[in-house]
Amino acid sequence: MQDKFAGVHWMLSTPFNESEQVDYESLARLIVKAREFGCVGVVVLGVTGEVAKLTDSERYKIVEFVVQKAAGLSVVVGTTGSGTAVAVARSQEADQLGAHALMIAPPPIAKPNLAAVIHYYSSIAAATSLPLVIQDYPAVSGVYMTVELMKQLADQLPSFKYLKLEDPPTPAKLSMIKKSLGDRIGVFGGLGGLCLFDELNRGSLGAMTGFAFIEVFVEIVQYMQQQQHGEARELFYKYLPLVQMEMQEGIGLSIRKEALRLRGLIDTALVRHPGVNIDDVTRNELKTLVSWLGLEF
Repeated sequence: MQDKFAGVHWMLSTPFNESEQVDYESLARLIVKAREFGCVGVVVLGVTGEVAKLTDSERYKIVEFVVQKAAGLSVVVGTTGSGTAVAVARSQEADQLGAHALMIAPPPIAKPNLAAVIHYYSSIAAATSLPLVIQDYPAVSGVYMTVELMKQLADQLPSFKYLKLEDPPTPAKLSMIKKSLGDRIGVFGGLGGLCLFDELNRGSLGAMTGFAFIEVFVEIVQYMQQQQHGEARELFYKYLPLVQMEMQEGIGLSIRKEALRLRGLIDTALVRHPGVNIDDVTRNELKTLVSWLGLEF
């Protein structure tokens, strides 16, 4: 029986207006499109949502708003905290607001140790009954999570149901996880979908990514679910240049937001300060690539 979470979960960008205030009308459009594009869910308060630049009150209102608007979609909420008490409080708040699952990276620890990471996740699991999506993204968290650590967490925490894998090379690590844990943990690919096809081919459930043309990923996942691997491979490699363009370090988020703006899904592509905003040359390169691929804004 297929896992109810299997498929594509769209990591929502946080739209801002020119005054850097959250644009809820644009956010509502993204949710509507996620449903129309065939996503099984949305994810809020992730890296692509500029979560580190949001105030606590903005976080609360965004989760409340998305849960209210996302009927028919699962809502995964990022509740990572720099301290265990903060992560617990954020997780309980998301639970009370109606989230369906929590996405949580390990806490930033100068010298990470196994006991501290296990205590962190155990405390969160004890405070809420929601499924946990552990985010394995060492480039951001600074914590390298071994497969053995994941196995220990899975053994101790029944609510650890899913992993968002963003530790490259992701296909190789996914195979190691599968060898150790089998199907006990559902794995989703991240990193913008850079290795989506290979991850699916090795047993991932789908993707959690903010790719601006997310319907392409939905189609790829559907092909794989139907065992049409050739069609999935062809579609993935056709659009890989656009995936790569979006994943450029430092400017990728502004490219993604500009693509969303050009598609009419958000009103402005503003990245909140001190983030980098797109320049005219890069914008024209984006338009050229999208046109060359036969896509439309």
